[in-house]
Amino acid sequence: MGKRTEHIRAQKKRKRPLKIFLWILATIFLVAGIYASYVYFQVKNTVEEDIHEKVESISNDISEKKASEGQETINVLLMGVDERSHDTGRADTLIVMSLNPNTDSLQMVSIPRDTYVPIIGYGKEDKINHSYVYGESDMTVATVENFLDIDLDYYVKINMQGLSDLVDAVGGITVDNPIEWVDNGEAYIEGYRFEKGEITLNGPEALGYARMRKQDPKGDAGRNLRQRLVIEAIIDKGASVGSVTKIDDILEVMGENVSTNMTFNEMKDIFKNYRNTRKNINNYQMQGEGQYIGPIWYFMVSEEEQQKVHDMITDFNSQS
Repeated sequence: MGKRTEHIRAQKKRKRPLKIFLWILATIFLVAGIYASYVYFQVKNTVEEDIHEKVESISNDISEKKASEGQETINVLLMGVDERSHDTGRADTLIVMSLNPNTDSLQMVSIPRDTYVPIIGYGKEDKINHSYVYGESDMTVATVENFLDIDLDYYVKINMQGLSDLVDAVGGITVDNPIEWVDNGEAYIEGYRFEKGEITLNGPEALGYARMRKQDPKGDAGRNLRQRLVIEAIIDKGASVGSVTKIDDILEVMGENVSTNMTFNEMKDIFKNYRNTRKNINNYQMQGEGQYIGPIWYFMVSEEEQQKVHDMITDFNSQS
């Protein structure tokens, strides 16, 4: 009996660490499940209550099907708007972003803000960034679709001041800066030196980096390049696991500064089916020449350049 009792006790001792381990593991999964549910419903509520905003120019049924199946390229218009309490703002940043799941690649085409175009729904020609003044997101989407003769699936609009908050929410970003300059007050952080090469930026620094134009030898084209670099960096940082812990801050910023016609389910589908496209990014800046019409300066894009960009987007969309 003594040996049997000792044997049973030895077995219990060996089982105890296993039970403790399983209990700890179960607790971790329980907490993770609760947190995952919390994050899920927080994101869902933010999208449905604060962010989602339809536009008449886009058929959501077609876009939803494409996002769900994940077999076709989707085109997204990124809009950066300086909105203030006393000012509707202008769409000074316009980027057509195409995500191709078949080649796991992403293309971004920048449209200069002063581009002279017909404003769809307004009946006149003007700078493309003024389309937002006349009809906000819906008119800007329709104007870009007409200008490039393409179909957009989604738009994402962010208030540029919110860009600063978003960068801080993800914990800062790193970009490979093509030029060096010292802010002279234009970018709102006077005296700050932006070194050439790889630099890490907080929110205000990133906003200044994206806004500067006068000191860049390439002018608006240089600024558009830096805006694309900031967007790439935010996408890359936001997709990292480390940023999950900052979900509340990110959601608060997005709820206050972002609008899109994407539903919550479409966001999930795009994340699942298109997330690898960020690994291969191609950039293009539309070309043209400045010209005065009366006292106003415009950026004139030729029909040949319009056709070139149209073909660039459609060819990218069809790659497999």
